Amino acid sequence: MEKIQMTTPLVEMDGDEMTRVLWGWIKDKLILPFVDLKTEYYDLGLLHRNETEDQVTVDAANATRRLGVAVKCATITPNRQRMEEYPQLTQMWKSPNGTIRSILDGTVFRTPICIDAIKPVVKNWKKPITIARHAYGDVYRAVDLETEEPGTATLTFTGDSGQTQTVTVQRVEGPAIWQAAHNKADSIRSFARACFQYAIDTKEDLWFSTKDTIAKVYDGAFKRIFEEEYEGTYKSQFEALGLTYFYTLIDDAVARVIRSEGGYIWACKNYDGDVMSDMVSTAFGSLAMMTSVLVAPDGTTEFEAAHGTVTRHYYRYLKGETTSTNPMATIFAWSGALKKRGRLDGLTDLTAFGEALEQACFDTLNAGIMTKDLVSLVEPGFTATAVSSEAFLDAVAQRLAQKLA
Repeated sequence: MEKIQMTTPLVEMDGDEMTRVLWGWIKDKLILPFVDLKTEYYDLGLLHRNETEDQVTVDAANATRRLGVAVKCATITPNRQRMEEYPQLTQMWKSPNGTIRSILDGTVFRTPICIDAIKPVVKNWKKPITIARHAYGDVYRAVDLETEEPGTATLTFTGDSGQTQTVTVQRVEGPAIWQAAHNKADSIRSFARACFQYAIDTKEDLWFSTKDTIAKVYDGAFKRIFEEEYEGTYKSQFEALGLTYFYTLIDDAVARVIRSEGGYIWACKNYDGDVMSDMVSTAFGSLAMMTSVLVAPDGTTEFEAAHGTVTRHYYRYLKGETTSTNPMATIFAWSGALKKRGRLDGLTDLTAFGEALEQACFDTLNAGIMTKDLVSLVEPGFTATAVSSEAFLDAVAQRLAQKLA
């Protein structure tokens, strides 16, 4: 068959370990046979980031801002254990995702991929819950300090004008640990705008939660800025679409989420979103069945899987063992990027291909062909067979070819 054409490249960010292996298989089996793929390639594998002193991550982020669409493989953020595994590393490089989010000023939206054969652990959840995670600041940009002697800690801000503001954090009589976090008003405002616009685009209600009763200034600023954006810009659009914007405290939001039917966007601060996205994905079935989309205020979009590099399976793969690693979220990162590129460039064939790829995945799962992690989750009475990653991709490719024939 004649391959589907592209006019503008998308940014391709390769990654690490087992997801890097899956990345190549997905391209070879599901994309290259059908699409004349055009990408601007960046290797964000850990060793190449080390070789370039992480400049490749910055270059990839800037290319994404230039081209408007990117697809990213999962990457390693090194800790002390990783420094021992990779002795070539010159330092514990920062999270590539964090660097890209900061450069793009983006908000992360994570949504579970649902199939009828796997019901959520929370029985009353009937629709996906999308987690919108603020991608800047809080503990991810905090500084830490450990002290041994009695003393007093203060927090001081020195303005460019020379004026200072100082507050006492705490006096201690012995060893203590300290942490100072920050956020920026313009980043919070971009977060709010991205959440409201995403809700309008997807026609879903928006919930937002913080703990402003305790962090009256810090979390209070989040609450205030969201209210300003809603009242000043988005309220009329929400009302015209019959949508609701709802604010509550984070602990109340958790209780409401568990009792709800789903079908809305839950906006969270950085750490809350990090934790709650894993909770939601696991309750819906598997972290390997969760998409992750980074959206910048200007509409620039980066698609990736919500999970990590699947280290355990990678070491088995290196031993020559066959693994049953779930590629769904990575496939949906590719399909999402291709659909977005198609919409931006007016290429209906490319957008339709992305939709066909996703449907081929659903058809394969609904036929009972799935990776090992999903077989134990299916409902009683549904017959499922665990297959290897390659066998699953081959089954998807067969159904995709039939759809495109």
